[in-house]
Amino acid sequence: MTRSSRIEYLAAMGLQSWVLRAPAATAARQEFTGQELATRDSGMRDSGIRDSGMRDSGMRDSGIRDPAIRDSGIGQSSDREAAYDWAPLRERVAACTRCGLSASRTQTVFGVGSMQAEWLVVGEAPGAEEDRRGEPFVGRAGQLLNSMLRAIGLSREQIFIANVLKCRPPNNRDPQAAEVSECLPYLERQIALLKPKIMLVVGRIAAQSLLRSDLALSRLRHQVHEFGAARVPLVVTYHPAYLLRSPAEKRKAWEDLKFAREVLARG
Repeated sequence: MTRSSRIEYLAAMGLQSWVLRAPAATAARQEFTGQELATRDSGMRDSGIRDSGMRDSGMRDSGIRDPAIRDSGIGQSSDREAAYDWAPLRERVAACTRCGLSASRTQTVFGVGSMQAEWLVVGEAPGAEEDRRGEPFVGRAGQLLNSMLRAIGLSREQIFIANVLKCRPPNNRDPQAAEVSECLPYLERQIALLKPKIMLVVGRIAAQSLLRSDLALSRLRHQVHEFGAARVPLVVTYHPAYLLRSPAEKRKAWEDLKFAREVLARG
């Protein structure tokens, strides 16, 4: 990637430039300097994330405080989809009627990207444009996600992107615990097939759903969590739609991306 391209991608995130600490520095050692760019207006929905500062890194006890989340079966191992490879799994998702969301969707949103990806990016649920096009993270939020990934040397084609839910909740409401419980086996099977080396979970709702927690996103960030029987390293950051509404938080998201990259580099 050229220096001008990096500057362009970082500018989309609200960051101004890179500075290499040494000519031979690797991607895992690259840093940045610069100030936040001017706040941009946006009509994207606020995800409701409230941040109270970065916490120390390390493993976290994901104590379950919300009874609706605790009793929903979220995160429990499921073998409902264990026999299915990518193509039949996609067909099962397309025909799914396990919850009421099947009645209001235009189409399911299975996921997109490389089936050999090391990175798995997981969001909450499809929005209106995703429901129309059948692909996750499109529109302005998707463009910002692409810029965020390119800033750490990744293209959309190199990763796999999916959501906790495969159908859009009406009016973009938060997913219900029962909906997450019914849909999660699909994502679990995608993870089993993909075998990612790291999961980047964007947004409060997705993070709380996968980690079985009601902790604020500020307390889930900058820690190495684990997901599933394979104990896939999981890092949490802000949803791109939220960053469009709150550009001042982009620097924190940039720190999360660098942290995730470091976690992957450590193996």
